[in-house]
Amino acid sequence: MKKSLFALFLTLCFCSIFIMGCSKNKQAAVEAPKDAVAALKARGELIIGYDIDFPPLAFKDGNGELVGYDVELAKEVANRMGVEFKAVPIAWEDKDNELENGDIDCIWSGYTITDARRKAHCLTFAYLSNEQVLIVRKTGSVQKYDDLEGRVIGYRGASSSEDAVNENPSFKNKLGDILTYKDNKSCLEDLKVGAIDAMVMDGIFAYYYVTHTNEPFTVIPTPLSNEKYCICFRKNEPDLRNYVEEILMQMAADGTVEKISTKWFGQDVSLIGK
Repeated sequence: MKKSLFALFLTLCFCSIFIMGCSKNKQAAVEAPKDAVAALKARGELIIGYDIDFPPLAFKDGNGELVGYDVELAKEVANRMGVEFKAVPIAWEDKDNELENGDIDCIWSGYTITDARRKAHCLTFAYLSNEQVLIVRKTGSVQKYDDLEGRVIGYRGASSSEDAVNENPSFKNKLGDILTYKDNKSCLEDLKVGAIDAMVMDGIFAYYYVTHTNEPFTVIPTPLSNEKYCICFRKNEPDLRNYVEEILMQMAADGTVEKISTKWFGQDVSLIGK
């Protein structure tokens, strides 16, 4: 009798576990992501994550308004979607978490295409070319690559600048030290006072910065690496990525992209539709 009761107890336990498992599977199915485009339109806004100190792509002007090439492209995309544009400042080292947690719909801020990022996320086609370059003090002792023997450089952490250094061991091995910063601004401040001898950064930012400010910097013209920018979406939302690409292609066809590019770069440097 005891054995029978024990067997019945075990049977009831297994049944309970099975039912709970089925319930969880059903709940997971209910909570699966909705169509990303429909969800975005129902919410009524396109939420974009930016590094807001990245001229000429995204930065605050003298009136405190967020402006730039990426910003204008994204605003027009949102307009053609029929939703509001919303910019969210992000710390670059937290960009992937911000995206995967659903705090933003995409990262649109000088995001470089890499094989690792292709595997982890859903990326658009390349929309802009870039280089990783060295920016130095105009009157400093470092004016070319050979001057960097035993010197100290810096760059923003978790960035393509860091990748460019790591992927050039002959360059990296002759350096004295490498400092990592949370943002470009902090690194530039240390460069200015001589705490570091050079900074690796995006060429788009570097050339704009030295030509639009009175800061005592210059760019070593030979790039450390070449790359292309894209817009980054969540891996399971290719429909939203495709929709944005379609709108960008329409903007290229009707001349809107060329107009925005010429405003910020003096010429049409966009890769969209080319």
